[in-house]
Amino acid sequence: MLAFFLRRLIHAAIVMLIVGLISFSLVQFIGDPVAAYLGLDVDPADRERLAEALGLNEPFIVQYLDYIARALSGDFGLSYATSRPVVEMIGERFPATFELALVASLMAIALGIPLGVYTALHPRSWLSRLFLTASLVGVSIPTFVIGVQLIHIFSVNLGWLPSYGRGTTVDLGGWTTGLLSLSGWQSILMPAFSLALVQLTLIMRLVRAEMLEVLRTDFIKFARARGLRRRTIDFGHALKNTMIPVITVIGLQIGTLIAFAIVTETVFQWPGMGLLFIQSVGAVDVPVMTAFLMVVAVIFVLINFVVDLLYLLVDPRLRGDRSGPVAGGANA
Repeated sequence: MLAFFLRRLIHAAIVMLIVGLISFSLVQFIGDPVAAYLGLDVDPADRERLAEALGLNEPFIVQYLDYIARALSGDFGLSYATSRPVVEMIGERFPATFELALVASLMAIALGIPLGVYTALHPRSWLSRLFLTASLVGVSIPTFVIGVQLIHIFSVNLGWLPSYGRGTTVDLGGWTTGLLSLSGWQSILMPAFSLALVQLTLIMRLVRAEMLEVLRTDFIKFARARGLRRRTIDFGHALKNTMIPVITVIGLQIGTLIAFAIVTETVFQWPGMGLLFIQSVGAVDVPVMTAFLMVVAVIFVLINFVVDLLYLLVDPRLRGDRSGPVAGGANA
């Protein structure tokens, strides 16, 4: 187990260095932060002074190493647009994004797994065909279109839910949450459902495919021949043996929800990290953009680690494998 933790730590360090290099390289081509900060009609001397103050006149490798050294201590620098510490800006927005991804994940899991089980156990029923058809429609429509339609129906026409914002939030000592107020729940329902819809259909179809495969195996046929109850066979044996690939997808999708909530947060003006990232792109705010990408990378690394631990809980046979869990390829 100790070797497993050490390997994961080494993998995490390598991933973070690569993500840091890629993100720091990409944002160099987005625009000129000095021009975005001062404008185009500026004295060359002022431009040079600002570039020197921001460290932009140093060679790329020097800037990158300096950035990594500061990032390891939790310092992502100051925002070019607001002159505020980037850590504070990310910290203010992270609770909103985390709660949005959490509620969306719970929606996708709570609906996707039961629907997948039902469509696997009743493959020829009209209701199963309706669910599968609806899932194809849902996954084919872009997220922003779904969001706009939800706003049109539930905000404009019916007036049931707010169309933007986070609602009333409660400060829990550095962590602001909207899940403790009615308006907070009303505000999160539409963006969470919009974000969860694609993941829901993916989970449903994965559970269905895995269960259909397991139900055709010999040990399920043997369990039926022994006269075990159908509930025991379906849920105690078949569903349990579908969980490893399902856990892999669910774990990775949680990270994906956080990383790609940008469109949903923009449509609903949800004050999270995704909206902050879009605003920082417009302002060529390089420290905020790179910090966002690094935070997302950390989230994926942590989620992959938790997924590997869940493998050990779901399938005890993996505990004897010294190389650690390998199912699903969750070693990012």
